[in-house]
Amino acid sequence: MRREISAGCVIYRTDPDRISVALIRPKDRDSWSLPKGLVEPGESSEQAAGREAQEETGLQGNIVCKIGTVKYTYTAKWESPPEKVFKIVTFYLMQHTGGDTKLHDWEVADVEWYPIDGAILNDAYSTEKDILRKAKVILANESR
Repeated sequence: MRREISAGCVIYRTDPDRISVALIRPKDRDSWSLPKGLVEPGESSEQAAGREAQEETGLQGNIVCKIGTVKYTYTAKWESPPEKVFKIVTFYLMQHTGGDTKLHDWEVADVEWYPIDGAILNDAYSTEKDILRKAKVILANESR
């Protein structure tokens, strides 16, 4: 089984009446998720999270804190022969500072801003829903 180390972000913006989070819909799937990707050689997890956020959403931001790490396995069905992969993803909370969601890369079909509760509801993966719930608690504590 191959092992992959990745990093991702919960990119948020604060509007007058709510907190919104950016989700992506990859080209090969009809589901929403958080931006994430492999940590490249010589890159820190935080750097990878910021790079992946910009590549997959077209957005930039400042990392506020680490939210948590998730672990899961999946089968890389596009490989011949298909290979099982053990993946570890560290997620960071990132405050949006700029960019344009139309400038995402070729791997992504769409980027949408969701109210944080809508992001929790629409994210396709239970581990990411947990990360979003933790982000919501962190943001609620910061606003006090």
